[in-house]
Amino acid sequence: MYMGVRQAEIHTAKPLVREQSVVEAERAVEKLKRHKSPSIDQIPAELINSELYLTMRSGIHKLINSI
Repeated sequence: MYMGVRQAEIHTAKPLVREQSVVEAERAVEKLKRHKSPSIDQIPAELINSELYLTMRSGIHKLINSI
């Protein structure tokens, strides 16, 4: 308690955003524009949308859902 003000904690069992399916994640990767500057993560779209994606698709799907 700080100066008479109590903080309340909110606990919820439901995620605030539903998880994406593998198909939704694949569609999002396909829509990435190529030959653009990478965003703050510094990962170029060409890298995500390459043959590497096929081997890492499960990991990328988990990453998208964890974000």
